[in-house]
Amino acid sequence: MAVQAPQSAARGPIAADAFLRALADHGADYFFANPGTDFPPIVEAFTRAAKTNAKVPRPVLVPHENLAMAMAHGVYLMTGRAQAVMVHVNVGTANTINNLTNMSRDRAPVILAAGRTPITEKGAFGSRNRSIHWAQEMFDQAGMLRELVKWDYELRVPGQITDVVSRAFEIAMTSPRGPVYLVLPREPLSAPLNEPPAPVKPRVLSAPAHPDPRAIASLSEWIAAAEHPLIITAALNADAVEPLGKLAERCAIPVVTHNPRTLCLPSSHPMHFGFEPGALLAEADLVIVLESDVPWIPSLQHPPAGCRTVHIGEDPSFSRYPMRSFPCDLAITSSAAVALNELNHALDHRLQMAEARIAARRARLTERMRTRRAQLAKDSGAGERISPAYLSRAIGEAVGPDAIIINEYSLRPDHCVREKPGTFFALGPAGGLGWGLGAALGAKLAAPDKLIVATLGDGAYLFSNPTVGHWTAEKHGLPILIIIFNNSRYGAVRNATLSMFKEGASGENDGRTLADLDPAPPYEVLAKAQGAHAERVERPADLPAALLRARDAVVNDKKQALVNVICPY
Repeated sequence: MAVQAPQSAARGPIAADAFLRALADHGADYFFANPGTDFPPIVEAFTRAAKTNAKVPRPVLVPHENLAMAMAHGVYLMTGRAQAVMVHVNVGTANTINNLTNMSRDRAPVILAAGRTPITEKGAFGSRNRSIHWAQEMFDQAGMLRELVKWDYELRVPGQITDVVSRAFEIAMTSPRGPVYLVLPREPLSAPLNEPPAPVKPRVLSAPAHPDPRAIASLSEWIAAAEHPLIITAALNADAVEPLGKLAERCAIPVVTHNPRTLCLPSSHPMHFGFEPGALLAEADLVIVLESDVPWIPSLQHPPAGCRTVHIGEDPSFSRYPMRSFPCDLAITSSAAVALNELNHALDHRLQMAEARIAARRARLTERMRTRRAQLAKDSGAGERISPAYLSRAIGEAVGPDAIIINEYSLRPDHCVREKPGTFFALGPAGGLGWGLGAALGAKLAAPDKLIVATLGDGAYLFSNPTVGHWTAEKHGLPILIIIFNNSRYGAVRNATLSMFKEGASGENDGRTLADLDPAPPYEVLAKAQGAHAERVERPADLPAALLRARDAVVNDKKQALVNVICPY
């Protein structure tokens, strides 16, 4: 194949130098990269920076785009800062879309960049010099992901690059946050600049919307008058946990975290009533939906007639969801923490009139909680086989209160004690598989002194490109603990099938068609091949010690560890 000879590039600054400097100045600690033929300007800029000690993000090579996106998400969960991911033109972009969907629905910002096939066929520095440069060109490269990003832009002239980066961060980090996409053709990215990159001052972001005082006053009146109020939430920032706990305790309001994605209330809180609305929803006369996209499943359950429903969140109507029809009597646009603090303040003057009602409700709920906790203890006991509940309890006991658990589906939060905000994160509402392993690696990168634990189903583990994941852990020194809930099947597929066709032909083989992952490979062998401490556990009696050995390998020996737990369910 004929290859165009390299041209002489000036030694002066190029647009890629300014691009990396601007990312760093905006708080991007890491530059997750899966490179291709569009990356020469980026390679040059990083190489120059290493020689001159220029301010740039730390480059992190990740040999699969899906894993790179999950790692950026994991860093964001630890730091609150948007990170940068760059991939190869359209084909690399396509591989990001699964976890881009997760980040979009989870309102997680990322600066996703991709090269573009060179615009020019000849005559410019950076013109096409590989056969793929024709086949990889698209009429609208950003079109494949435009529905998932808040903003996209293609670099047109080299001097524009700093403003482009500033605009990208401004959009990504403005409430409600989310991903943005940059297309970077290599001709302008490699073009010379008139002067070296200067420091970039990030733009001041607009504050999230403040709750309407009249709406807060109305809600406080409704709470004071309610007999059976209920709070349903799903994902709260750490600063909202304390005011939610205060509200729930003082007003005796049960809290349900439906489809939990963060720790919203400590496990020991007297008003923590688990993860399914169930009977509490059926008897409610006031439901406060707090940052929850799906507070209940309408085809299965609903509040009674006459129940008031209030939605609170940065986007309480979830306007980017094409269809969402939950009842709404009051909507409050605000961050959860601000709304809860305002609500607690408004209630200071109202609860005295409701003291008797609250005391009676507290007595009922205390007895209900006693029954609930006794049942949880019974369900998580050791049996003949390792159950998900027993495994979840054993994980909580083994890793301790300060460990950060990154869960992709399988952990049962009811049985895994978590007390501290920021110690539990779960797959976002879109449910794109292959997130948990990468998110855990990103979390470890950003919080190297923390014990990071990834709890994954075997299907989720396969989706996460485990060979790449273990390589990345070894390459970048990221010892995490991976625990596989191995039931040799796609549980979500099986459960969905049985929910519709349990009495049909599918039920005759327990819904295993297209959900059966037998024969399960020895995942522990795969992990050992890349330097991990790895074990397989089949008996309940062997589980606690195996988890402790794996934990110690991560904490003391600084090795990644994997425990493949055979867990039929």
